[in-house]
Amino acid sequence: MLIYPDDRVLVAVMNNLEDWRRVQDEGWYRIPVKRAPPPVPNIDWLAFYQTRVFGDDRWAVHYFARVTGHELLTRRELLPAEPEHPRAGQWYYKLNLGPLHHKLPPIVSDKWRRITFVFTTGDRFEAATEIGGLLKDTDAGGLPFVTLKEAEPGFFY
Repeated sequence: MLIYPDDRVLVAVMNNLEDWRRVQDEGWYRIPVKRAPPPVPNIDWLAFYQTRVFGDDRWAVHYFARVTGHELLTRRELLPAEPEHPRAGQWYYKLNLGPLHHKLPPIVSDKWRRITFVFTTGDRFEAATEIGGLLKDTDAGGLPFVTLKEAEPGFFY
């Protein structure tokens, strides 16, 4: 696995165990189109910022994977077991992923942050050991990070 300095890396919040199971067992992750940051779906890597449901691994990036392709599907198509979900008809990017890689050392958050997405570059991702190391006033794409305070609560569900 080789991350190039100018590769596009998206760090996304991982806040529920069922989505994590899909990443591990089925090799995909979903992002609502209306909430996707501008580089999506054109990213090279996807990394996962794990929240409190991950116990001792919380508030850190421990895993990442290459994005191998994407599809545009409704939530109903992605999750057919939930056909009556209030957002069943909304569009999602289904990001197809290669194998998971362990980020060593992990990228930790020294102070609690409400992160949804951080867009960064391969060189910053490789060098970072703290979430702040991913953030710059302007990144390679001139894109800011998005926080949960700016997003609708629970939009991943």
